Amino acid sequence: MKITRQKHAKKHLGFFRNNFGVREPYQILLDGTFCQAALRGRIQLREQLPRYLMGETQLCTTRCVLKELETLGKELYGAKLIAQKCQVRNCPHFKDAVSGSECLLSMVEDGNPHHYFVATQDQNLSMKVKKKPGIPLMFIIQNTMVLDRPSPKTIAFVKAVESGQLVSVHEKQSIKQLKEEQGLVKNPEQGRRKKRKKISGPNPLSCLKKKKKAQDTKSASEKKKKRKRIRNRSTPKVLSEKQKAEG
Repeated sequence: MKITRQKHAKKHLGFFRNNFGVREPYQILLDGTFCQAALRGRIQLREQLPRYLMGETQLCTTRCVLKELETLGKELYGAKLIAQKCQVRNCPHFKDAVSGSECLLSMVEDGNPHHYFVATQDQNLSMKVKKKPGIPLMFIIQNTMVLDRPSPKTIAFVKAVESGQLVSVHEKQSIKQLKEEQGLVKNPEQGRRKKRKKISGPNPLSCLKKKKKAQDTKSASEKKKKRKRIRNRSTPKVLSEKQKAEG
């Protein structure tokens, strides 16, 4: 039974890897229901997940999931401890927290660019995830972890890509990367760096030498004026002495 489960997981992983660029380390987004099911089934996630998926994994969650588990109280204390040991991924709900299911859905928007797996026992969340193509879904049944088969929406999307009707997110990213390497598209970061270089540097219009010359000319003119004044004052004294000698 264990071998057949791993065969199915390997097949499904190959499908997501070839069509959506899913790669190791596999990032598994956990919600509170999945953590609670793992606790009840005595499943060691850090040990058993890499074995089941036959690759390196990263257990992840969000702040909204942690807040939701805190508000639910002592009944889910064990699930909260499991979630707290996971890596916390930044979600867009900085100010106002939302429910765990709503938060996980927001993390896989726009074609799931970070290649997250969603691990949940919430049936409502699972149905919404299956409506979005390219998102691997995991759940626990009979105390065993299962990677769900690709949803009909995902298979239809892959067929549309193969027929040329659509372009996958993975293909868009690879095309953009090739264009940047060939210089067909300018990298915005390089443009920003060039602008910063133009702004930096000394101002060529500031000339301190000219200001010093202007000050030197002022001081020279003041000295001349002072000298002229001294000469004017000395002339009447000379005349008075001559008049006394003549008298």
